[in-house]
Amino acid sequence: MVVIRLSRGGAKKRPYYRIVVADKRSPRDGKYIEVVGHFNPIACGQETRVAIDMARVEHWIGQGAQASDRVKSLMKEQKKAAAAA
Repeated sequence: MVVIRLSRGGAKKRPYYRIVVADKRSPRDGKYIEVVGHFNPIACGQETRVAIDMARVEHWIGQGAQASDRVKSLMKEQKKAAAAA
């Protein structure tokens, strides 16, 4: 099964996540198929908090991929920000 989930990067106490399409059996920070966005939970100022390529996410969901709960909430946040802009 293919999932869309977060992969952690960044330094200690400074998390940075990539939103990746991966096989469910692979480790959280392991091998992935494609990077479809990023998430910076501690963004401040002009830094972007969430950036997702919605076309690619919709493509993978159409192929049967399942998004994690956190990715679903980030997608809603992205859509809301796009609508406000």
